Amino acid sequence: MKSIAISGSVRQNVGKRDAKELRYQGLVPAVLYGGTEQTALSVSAADLKPVLYTADVIIVELNIDGQTKRAIVQDAQFHPLTDLVTHVDFLELFDDKEVSLNIPIKLTGTSPGVKMGGKLVQKLRNLRVKALPANLPQEIAVPMESLEVGKSVRVGQIQLENAKV
Repeated sequence: MKSIAISGSVRQNVGKRDAKELRYQGLVPAVLYGGTEQTALSVSAADLKPVLYTADVIIVELNIDGQTKRAIVQDAQFHPLTDLVTHVDFLELFDDKEVSLNIPIKLTGTSPGVKMGGKLVQKLRNLRVKALPANLPQEIAVPMESLEVGKSVRVGQIQLENAKV
C-alpha cells in the first residue's frame, strides 16, 4: 500500500473564525479520530493534493508535533464553488483493528467477448473491503480472460486473501 508523509500541528482554537483564518494561510483544518481521543489539527493544503486527487488508497504518515500516527483520509469536504479543500477527516490505523475502505477495481486482460465485438461495461469502480491495514490490497485485480459475450462477473465471485468483500 502506498504511503505519504504529511506534517501537521495541533489546533488550540476550533471554530468557524479560526478555520477561516487557517484556510487563508494555506492550511486545512482537520480531525484525527479512531483512537482514544479526537485531535483537531491543521495540515498544508499543498501536502494533501497527492492524497485527495487520486483513486488510489494512500496511507498517510501524520507527523503531529513530533509524534507520528498512521491514518487514511476518511472524508474530505470541498468548497462548492472553488473546489478547494475546506476540511479533512483522518481515521487512525491500528495494526490489530480492521478497517473498511473502498478499494479501486482494475480489470486485467482482454476478454474474448470484447475481441468478438462485444462491449465491456464496468458498473463498479471500487469495492468496500474490510481487513487489517497490513492486509489491505492496493487494488482489486479482476481477470477478464474468461468473460464471454453476455456474461458478467459478480461481486460474490471476487475472492481476496485475508480480506472480506
